[in-house]
Amino acid sequence: MEFTQDDFDRLVLAEHSRKICEQNYAKDPLDANNLTKWGEALIELSAFQIPAESKAMIEDALSKLEEALVIDPTKHYTLWCLGNANTSCAFLVSDINDAKPYFDKAVLYFQKALELDPENGLYLQSLKVALKGPGLHTEIRKQGFGQSQGGSSASSKEQVSKKKRSNGFKYYDLLGWCILAAGIVTWVAIAKSHVPPSLPS
Repeated sequence: MEFTQDDFDRLVLAEHSRKICEQNYAKDPLDANNLTKWGEALIELSAFQIPAESKAMIEDALSKLEEALVIDPTKHYTLWCLGNANTSCAFLVSDINDAKPYFDKAVLYFQKALELDPENGLYLQSLKVALKGPGLHTEIRKQGFGQSQGGSSASSKEQVSKKKRSNGFKYYDLLGWCILAAGIVTWVAIAKSHVPPSLPS
């Protein structure tokens, strides 16, 4: 996988965040914000791993995010991150029958996030595109993309839309997730422009 300067910067920032969160967790394991940031960092780092390691890292992120949700079930941003993580897992699975449960969970988490923050346009957009995830998954497999890649679903969508090399399922500038052609580019653009600099309360 080729790395741009932006990729390298993202990798360094995510690894730094992961280490800080790990240290903070040792001091205060009940900090839901810290657990959410930790999950986010792991999702970002998963974009730079081989498939098996990528999936394991995302599953670790899921556990951190679920732990945060137990501490504070009303954190809509954590719910949104859980939706993104499940979408990423779905695209790392080759069989649509195995991927569908992840898509279903993603939709559920996005719906819950939107219920808690009804005016959040990003949550609404995430829900809309996640509902179309299975169709994109099927199309990706038909085109031969993502057969042996790991990492992030958002970048893989970007790669499909541009008909470029299939050398990585790079997931998260949004992770997210989930329609073809112009819709895919729009999805990634929305993610880049709306991801908040810090966790909402």
